[in-house]
Amino acid sequence: MRRFYLAGQNNFGNRGCEALVRSTVSLLESSFDSIEVLTPAISKELDQAQWPESSIHGLKFIPTFELPNRLLWWNRLASRVPWVKSLIRPNYELDRDVKSIIESCDGVLMTGGDVISLEYGLASLFWWSILADKAASMQVPVVLWAASVGPFSSDPVVENYMREHLRHYSAITVRETESLAYLQGLGIENVTLVADPAFVLKPQPFDVSGILPVELGTGILGFNVSPLIAKFRESDEDAKQLEQEVNNFIQDVLEKTSLSVLLVPHVDPLDGAAKNSDSVYMSKLLAQLGGEGGRLKIAPATLNATQIKFLLSQCRYFIGARTHATIGALSTGVPTISIAYSVKAKGLNKDLFDHTRYVLETPEVSRQTLWDSLETLQADEDAIRTLLAERIPLWRERAKGSVEVLQKVLAAKDNAAGRFKK
Repeated sequence: MRRFYLAGQNNFGNRGCEALVRSTVSLLESSFDSIEVLTPAISKELDQAQWPESSIHGLKFIPTFELPNRLLWWNRLASRVPWVKSLIRPNYELDRDVKSIIESCDGVLMTGGDVISLEYGLASLFWWSILADKAASMQVPVVLWAASVGPFSSDPVVENYMREHLRHYSAITVRETESLAYLQGLGIENVTLVADPAFVLKPQPFDVSGILPVELGTGILGFNVSPLIAKFRESDEDAKQLEQEVNNFIQDVLEKTSLSVLLVPHVDPLDGAAKNSDSVYMSKLLAQLGGEGGRLKIAPATLNATQIKFLLSQCRYFIGARTHATIGALSTGVPTISIAYSVKAKGLNKDLFDHTRYVLETPEVSRQTLWDSLETLQADEDAIRTLLAERIPLWRERAKGSVEVLQKVLAAKDNAAGRFKK
């Protein structure tokens, strides 16, 4: 049996994280005779409820460890006195139980998609990167798994830390060419281009009759916006203006087309917390529009990743801010606009379509740009569907590349262990 530790992951509130875990387990399950995949969880019960059959597939939820206080203090100091970053190296010690679990594994897979980036702040970045370094120092192979990496060029001190850190991985697989080029520019070798594992995630068919708009019209426009887009506005007043722009766009769709609109949350804390909740944010927008109507509805916050993917497959078009919501739509053949706030959405689109015509930069979101994006999807609908039908099967095959790399890493370790015994 092969045992793996999934780092960079601690809850299924983000259905993108759930999709990554599910699809990674599926890839491992199809490539090894027997597996146990240890997945840290803030709440085993809540995550287990999202995937009741997980244990059958070799997944075992284990307690996560909190972001270390030592790292929190370093982060607070560095944020106030930036030059401290070059004088005091961030570090923390792993708990004895965590060390024991990692030492029992055949490999550590750094998942999470973009945790080795500046997207979630320095504390998060060093939380996961130091964990990977500690595992590597224990002679446990660590693979950076189908990731978007960096860029760190806005902070040269951090970039130097990360250049050293990235050399500690036994192998790195990246999910778009922009990350590949960035790593090559840093002089990092042993990098393989793959596709995001979520492209292989299978939709779970279920009864959606009570979720879809009552009046379907000429098809459904799936729509996802998240609280994250507000951070691209300089003031609360600007954020409120953005909400009005989005609402005006939805109103335009209902008044100027015969499409229905389904709001699709993709990140919702499983404990019902409002922070970073797509449902809470979009429910507020919905209330401003007068609530649900015959052609306007919001999907429930309780769906799991495979159910959301099936729901997205029922849409004619999709416009979404959450990366894995757009992957769910694209991988089921739905013409999609990605509202992009980082390299990952732009890189994915550039690789899949050979251009970024179907990307809307988050700072540029407005009533007019959203309308223009919808018109682009309508004009290119047949061409997009044809291209996706041709390329998505190839991307599903490419997603298997991470496991192929992992197999080589483990074979090299096994060979080295055999030579040592002799």
